[in-house]
Amino acid sequence: MDGLREIYNRLKRLMYFILAAFVIGWGFTPYPEVFAGLIIGSLFGIYNMWILVRRMEKFDRAVAEGSRVRSLGTALRFASGVAAVAMAILFAEHIHLISTVIGLMIPYGLLLVERIVHHMKHH
Repeated sequence: MDGLREIYNRLKRLMYFILAAFVIGWGFTPYPEVFAGLIIGSLFGIYNMWILVRRMEKFDRAVAEGSRVRSLGTALRFASGVAAVAMAILFAEHIHLISTVIGLMIPYGLLLVERIVHHMKHH
Protein backbone atom coordinates (compact mmCIF):
# COMPACT_ATOMS: atom_id res chain seq x y z
CA MET A 1 0.00 0.00 0.00
CA ASP A 2 1.33 3.41 -0.92
CA GLY A 3 1.92 5.85 1.87
CA LEU A 4 -0.25 8.91 2.15
CA ARG A 5 2.68 11.23 1.38
CA GLU A 6 3.53 9.22 -1.78
CA ILE A 7 -0.06 9.43 -2.99
CA TYR A 8 -0.12 13.16 -2.32
CA ASN A 9 3.18 13.72 -4.16
CA ARG A 10 1.89 11.78 -7.16
CA LEU A 11 -1.33 13.80 -7.23
CA LYS A 12 0.56 17.05 -6.79
CA ARG A 13 2.79 16.21 -9.77
CA LEU A 14 -0.27 15.45 -11.89
CA MET A 15 -1.94 18.68 -10.75
CA TYR A 16 1.07 20.68 -11.96
CA PHE A 17 0.47 19.37 -15.49
CA ILE A 18 -3.23 20.13 -15.24
CA LEU A 19 -2.48 23.64 -13.96
CA ALA A 20 -0.08 24.16 -16.88
CA ALA A 21 -2.88 23.20 -19.28
CA PHE A 22 -5.22 25.63 -17.52
CA VAL A 23 -2.65 28.43 -17.82
CA ILE A 24 -2.33 27.73 -21.54
CA GLY A 25 -6.12 27.76 -21.81
CA TRP A 26 -6.26 31.03 -19.88
CA GLY A 27 -3.72 32.65 -22.17
CA PHE A 28 -4.76 31.35 -25.56
CA THR A 29 -8.51 30.77 -25.57
CA PRO A 30 -11.44 33.18 -25.62
CA TYR A 31 -12.48 31.90 -22.14
CA PRO A 32 -9.91 33.34 -19.72
CA GLU A 33 -12.51 33.73 -16.94
CA VAL A 34 -13.33 30.02 -16.98
CA PHE A 35 -9.68 28.98 -16.92
CA ALA A 36 -8.92 31.55 -14.20
CA GLY A 37 -11.63 29.94 -12.09
CA LEU A 38 -10.20 26.49 -12.74
CA ILE A 39 -6.73 27.72 -11.79
CA ILE A 40 -7.88 29.39 -8.56
CA GLY A 41 -10.06 26.43 -7.60
CA SER A 42 -7.31 23.91 -8.35
CA LEU A 43 -4.76 25.84 -6.29
CA PHE A 44 -7.12 25.94 -3.33
CA GLY A 45 -7.89 22.25 -3.93
CA ILE A 46 -4.20 21.36 -3.75
CA TYR A 47 -3.96 23.38 -0.55
CA ASN A 48 -6.92 21.44 0.87
CA MET A 49 -5.26 18.14 -0.03
CA TRP A 50 -2.06 19.28 1.67
CA ILE A 51 -4.00 20.14 4.83
CA LEU A 52 -5.72 16.75 4.72
CA VAL A 53 -2.44 14.84 4.31
CA ARG A 54 -0.76 16.81 7.08
CA ARG A 55 -3.65 16.26 9.49
CA MET A 56 -3.89 12.56 8.62
CA GLU A 57 -0.19 12.15 9.42
CA LYS A 58 -0.76 13.86 12.77
CA PHE A 59 -3.77 11.59 13.32
CA ASP A 60 -1.69 8.48 12.60
CA ARG A 61 1.03 9.60 15.02
CA ALA A 62 -1.52 10.38 17.73
CA VAL A 63 -3.21 6.99 17.36
CA ALA A 64 0.15 5.21 17.45
CA GLU A 65 1.11 7.08 20.62
CA GLY A 66 -2.32 6.52 22.16
CA SER A 67 -3.01 10.22 22.60
CA ARG A 68 -6.18 12.11 21.84
CA VAL A 69 -6.85 13.40 18.31
CA ARG A 70 -8.17 16.92 18.05
CA SER A 71 -9.38 17.37 14.47
CA LEU A 72 -8.73 16.46 10.85
CA GLY A 73 -8.87 20.08 9.69
CA THR A 74 -12.36 20.00 8.23
CA ALA A 75 -13.12 23.58 9.30
CA LEU A 76 -9.88 24.86 7.78
CA ARG A 77 -10.54 23.07 4.48
CA PHE A 78 -14.11 24.37 4.44
CA ALA A 79 -12.86 27.91 5.09
CA SER A 80 -10.38 27.52 2.26
CA GLY A 81 -13.18 26.56 -0.10
CA VAL A 82 -15.22 29.54 1.06
CA ALA A 83 -12.21 31.79 0.43
CA ALA A 84 -11.88 30.49 -3.14
CA VAL A 85 -15.56 31.11 -3.82
CA ALA A 86 -15.34 34.54 -2.18
CA MET A 87 -12.49 35.44 -4.53
CA ALA A 88 -14.56 34.32 -7.49
CA ILE A 89 -17.51 36.41 -6.33
CA LEU A 90 -15.33 39.43 -5.54
CA PHE A 91 -13.64 39.33 -8.94
CA ALA A 92 -16.65 38.04 -10.88
CA GLU A 93 -15.65 39.82 -14.09
CA HIS A 94 -12.30 37.95 -14.12
CA ILE A 95 -13.04 34.61 -12.43
CA HIS A 96 -15.91 32.27 -13.29
CA LEU A 97 -17.65 30.99 -10.13
CA ILE A 98 -18.75 27.54 -11.34
CA SER A 99 -15.32 26.73 -12.75
CA THR A 100 -13.80 27.73 -9.40
CA VAL A 101 -15.99 25.18 -7.62
CA ILE A 102 -15.12 22.56 -10.25
CA GLY A 103 -11.42 23.38 -9.75
CA LEU A 104 -11.80 22.82 -6.00
CA MET A 105 -13.00 19.28 -6.68
CA ILE A 106 -10.37 18.31 -9.28
CA PRO A 107 -7.79 17.02 -6.74
CA TYR A 108 -10.43 14.86 -5.04
CA GLY A 109 -11.57 13.48 -8.39
CA LEU A 110 -7.96 12.70 -9.29
CA LEU A 111 -7.51 10.97 -5.95
CA LEU A 112 -10.53 8.80 -6.64
CA VAL A 113 -9.34 7.90 -10.16
CA GLU A 114 -5.78 7.26 -8.96
CA ARG A 115 -6.98 4.90 -6.23
CA ILE A 116 -9.25 3.02 -8.66
CA VAL A 117 -6.37 2.60 -11.12
CA HIS A 118 -4.05 1.49 -8.30
CA HIS A 119 -6.63 -1.03 -7.12
CA MET A 120 -7.15 -2.41 -10.64
CA LYS A 121 -3.39 -2.82 -11.16
CA HIS A 122 -2.69 -4.54 -7.85
CA HIS A 123 -5.75 -6.77 -7.38
